Amino acid sequence: MRKNWVRDKLKNGQSTIGSFLGLGSPHVAELLANAGLDWLVIEMEHTAVDWVDVEKIMMAMNRTETIPIVRVPPSDLFAIQKALDIGAMGVLVPMIKTVSEVEAMVQVTRYPPQGKRGFGPLRASRYTIDYKSHLEDANDNTLVILLLETKEAVENLEEITSVPGIDVVYLGLFDLSLSLGLNPLELPLPEIDQVIEKALKICGKKGIAVGMGADRPEGLSQNQSRGFTFLGYGAEYSLILNSVRAGLDAFKRS
Repeated sequence: MRKNWVRDKLKNGQSTIGSFLGLGSPHVAELLANAGLDWLVIEMEHTAVDWVDVEKIMMAMNRTETIPIVRVPPSDLFAIQKALDIGAMGVLVPMIKTVSEVEAMVQVTRYPPQGKRGFGPLRASRYTIDYKSHLEDANDNTLVILLLETKEAVENLEEITSVPGIDVVYLGLFDLSLSLGLNPLELPLPEIDQVIEKALKICGKKGIAVGMGADRPEGLSQNQSRGFTFLGYGAEYSLILNSVRAGLDAFKRS
């Protein structure tokens, strides 16, 4: 089975950089993977991307070292297992709130005796060619990422991060703001900064990486200097939009 080198780097406290894919384009995924991003998250929660799209996007990444991750729909344990079976090497799980939810989620990312994942990794095992190595190595090569974006998860963060098997806590600032009764369009906000510091402190004690997104290089550098090691650099559509806007601004000035 392919080694999840991004998970290894995070376990060693090293930084990684990736992006989110919301447009459903295998060509864009292939471009970004060949550009050298460490990981790409395929977005299924807020887009029309379906399972066939996910599989094609991961196929487009095949000839690169980039690690494919799927952001699954909330509260869907079946989706977690399906994403892994068709070739994802990690899952990003949104809208978590309680310890029991997290325990159940982690269980379906691990084969027995560590968990309760059912065995049927067709594409993930190269169509049964790698059955043996997949069964033996999958548990140690699956990246588990929680999206911290609810008031309940913030309140339960100490207990949630005590669940074995969590690799990354990723901050979703817009939904987190809404959950706390704040306007995300007014970010940065002191209340959110407090949550960020809480997450960095708790996760730092437990050896769990913390991630957050930025859509400009200066924001990316700031996040890295604050201690984030799972560094999101835009979604592909925000990177395209920023580039177009910069060109239009230059055109108008001239």
